[in-house]
Amino acid sequence: MTATHPTQAPSRAQREWAVGLMAFAAVMLMIAGILGVLRGIAAIAEDDVYVTTPNYVFEFDLTGWGWVHLALGVVAVIVSVGLFQASTWARVAGVAIASLVIIANFLFLPYYPVWSVVMIAISGFVIWGLCTVRREDAWRPFDQSSGNP
Repeated sequence: MTATHPTQAPSRAQREWAVGLMAFAAVMLMIAGILGVLRGIAAIAEDDVYVTTPNYVFEFDLTGWGWVHLALGVVAVIVSVGLFQASTWARVAGVAIASLVIIANFLFLPYYPVWSVVMIAISGFVIWGLCTVRREDAWRPFDQSSGNP
């Protein structure tokens, strides 16, 4: 048996909450991207910040990890700019890039464990913020035709 539920218009508080989550996700993705770029530059420069780990299954050259983090950081910054404009493509790309950042940081754990866990947490919050907002809630506050302040 299928039941249909009437759709209610979201309240003003729900819309404000949705916009707040989108802004939160955009800012956190921007921060994660900038930090990824800085981490990538440090690894490419072969800085003494990172410790090499012997016998690691996912062992890459530190320069290779630097390029991975640099590329993910640049894409994350670009996607976060799209999130500030409330683009649908940016929401999808934001979840995808945050997922890739989580995977890259998981694989980078032996090199810089505490910071990798912090970046995993930030990316998890980005995914949460982008996935919990319904499309109709996120778009209504940007509608210029409504006369409500």
